[in-house]
Amino acid sequence: MDRARRTVTIAGPVTSRTIGETEGAGRDLADSLRAGDVVLLEGDLAAGKTTFVRGLVTGLGGDARLVSSPSFTLVNSYDCSSGNISVVHHVDLYRLAEDVNDLREIGLEELLSDPAAIIAVEWPKDTLATWIPADARIWRIAVTTEGDDSRLIEITKPSEF
Repeated sequence: MDRARRTVTIAGPVTSRTIGETEGAGRDLADSLRAGDVVLLEGDLAAGKTTFVRGLVTGLGGDARLVSSPSFTLVNSYDCSSGNISVVHHVDLYRLAEDVNDLREIGLEELLSDPAAIIAVEWPKDTLATWIPADARIWRIAVTTEGDDSRLIEITKPSEF
């Protein structure tokens, strides 16, 4: 699927009141991503991190129906068809310690060096920085559940912007 790419204008946090709006925030971010980017997602359990990734995958030409939480599998990969991005590797580090050997065991080093991929990491660990390529753009997504069950989604752009 060829589509014109646009840059996300991030003027501040986005408030999402529905699953569709959370997915929409992920779709919007997809337009600004390029192969090799790393998306770090933080938020409480059930805050909407995987829902955001579902929108991201959709925005990159992947099948949203295939997106599920990698809580137990630790890594899910989704084929995409957006420019030079052919896959999104969706990683969940919640159950892993800050041990480099744990990260190596799930193949994180190889995933981060995939030149045609976007890596979306839920529950990122500080030791992850060991393998993020120096030229990778790092996006930080914080999803916070509000008292009215809405979500506050804060997107921090890579420092190059």
